[in-house]
Amino acid sequence: MRAASVHAVTTVHLARHGETDWNRELRWQGHADPPLNALGRQQARALAESLAGMRIAAVYSSDLRRASETAEIVAGRLEVPLHLDAALRELDVGSWEGHTLAELEARHAEAVARWEQSGEHGWEGGESHAEMAARVLEAIRSIAAGHVGEEVLVVSHGGPMRALRAFAAGLDYPDHRRLVPYTANCDVCAIAVEDGTIRGLD
Repeated sequence: MRAASVHAVTTVHLARHGETDWNRELRWQGHADPPLNALGRQQARALAESLAGMRIAAVYSSDLRRASETAEIVAGRLEVPLHLDAALRELDVGSWEGHTLAELEARHAEAVARWEQSGEHGWEGGESHAEMAARVLEAIRSIAAGHVGEEVLVVSHGGPMRALRAFAAGLDYPDHRRLVPYTANCDVCAIAVEDGTIRGLD
């Protein structure tokens, strides 16, 4: 009788970080590093409680403070290791960082229109949506390879979460990111990773 095969699926729970003041002010954050505000810390504690009954083996997080502070609260509650990874950072929006869309429309109307109509990034410097998606996918595959058959939590940002959900749904993220649902602060979704293949679970 043949031995049962090893269950090679890794369940990755994806959580967005808690609220920052820049979230509240609708400012593009990118690689800027504002901390959680009081509501953000409350959201992180609620996230930790919601995951308390699950078998999370480890927590991985973007190294930006809004994510790492959220992850630290959750990992402390779950009593599991916390690992920071810069590859899980938000999209680098270059010259748009720190500005609201209204400010950008007033100063760079053409660039904003191009971004809204074609999806092409309008900022100077930074990175493209495709570049961000590629680094995040590589990071998730690496994390999953280290936790075969386990469940992990990854605390990241709206852009990376949309990229992963799009990829899991068979969509090209740079072209179809508006089809992927908006992720609120501390919202959670799940994907499965098996031998590098990613699929959605919810």
